[in-house]
Amino acid sequence: MCSTLPVMTKLNPEIIGCSPAFRHVMNQVGMVAKTDAFTLIQGETGTGKEGIAHAIHNQSERSRGPFVTVNCAAIPGALLESELFGHERGAFTGACAQTKGRFQMADRGTLFLDEIGDLPLELQPKLLRALQEQEFERLGSGQTIRVNVRVVAATNQNLLQLVANRQFRADLYYRLNVIPIVLPPLRDRVQDIPLLVEHFVRKFSARMNKPVTEIPDELMNVLKGHDWPGNIRELQNVIERAVIFSQESVLRLPFTELKQMTQQPSTASCTLDEAQREHILGVLKQTNWGISGLHGAATRLGLPRTTLIYRMRKLGIEARRPQRVRSAQHEKPLFARAALGGLGNERFEPVAVF
Repeated sequence: MCSTLPVMTKLNPEIIGCSPAFRHVMNQVGMVAKTDAFTLIQGETGTGKEGIAHAIHNQSERSRGPFVTVNCAAIPGALLESELFGHERGAFTGACAQTKGRFQMADRGTLFLDEIGDLPLELQPKLLRALQEQEFERLGSGQTIRVNVRVVAATNQNLLQLVANRQFRADLYYRLNVIPIVLPPLRDRVQDIPLLVEHFVRKFSARMNKPVTEIPDELMNVLKGHDWPGNIRELQNVIERAVIFSQESVLRLPFTELKQMTQQPSTASCTLDEAQREHILGVLKQTNWGISGLHGAATRLGLPRTTLIYRMRKLGIEARRPQRVRSAQHEKPLFARAALGGLGNERFEPVAVF
């Protein structure tokens, strides 16, 4: 536990912590907020990059202005230019009216460019000009529009490596990276886990109208010992599921999930990538290699589907078809025997609680 009082950032109660790593980040946020300098927030997925961007905006002189977000990975490249800079009526098929872009919407406020590493290479020169000159033209228009926008970007990728691979422009990288803020992963903020758990328990208990007020020490120790590859987002999802499964005032966790957390490989004898690879493989096996959907591995890990696929490729994990699909296509005699009376060797994990 923390020996000092926790820090809950002003105007953003979701950002909580008391560890030295967390306090260092918040000191940086306080200094950055006083300026209009471009800021690049880096960190693993789920570490709270958008929350930090909000904190910078909320503590700045632009707090009365808009905070506008663009997820560069979620919008197809062909549409991203229109999203950023807007378009005129008739600029392309389906452009039925003049539309403002996010840059113009964020005038006198903050524009948050999330997943900037996924910005298409062909669009990067136009973004660079907009950042440097604070001006741009809508698609289909020759009229220059001037804005006053503070830009904060974020990524979970190694931009310098992308620059070396010629997938990201060096001049754009150095323009964005005026003030870098690196967010520590949750495994480096173990002191903050009890505070975050208590916060999420209160949040979801109130939302579900459940009187969950007790967190067993054994469960808290398991949560503190987990590696958390999905970081705070994964922790939030786990606590939400735990509140759902809790029938009384004591927080409970499904037995299978608790078992997986307690059996994770020790990071003392393997690298971080090896530990993450083993954890992701374990969850994939639990979900029968299903990635998407409510019960898929991405949901269990608290990761976007695209991020999990990217991480699997990076760690050398090849995607497989779910067992049921393979069985239906290649193991028809097996299903035939099952239909006649079962295989007789099935083993089912009981659904229990901690």
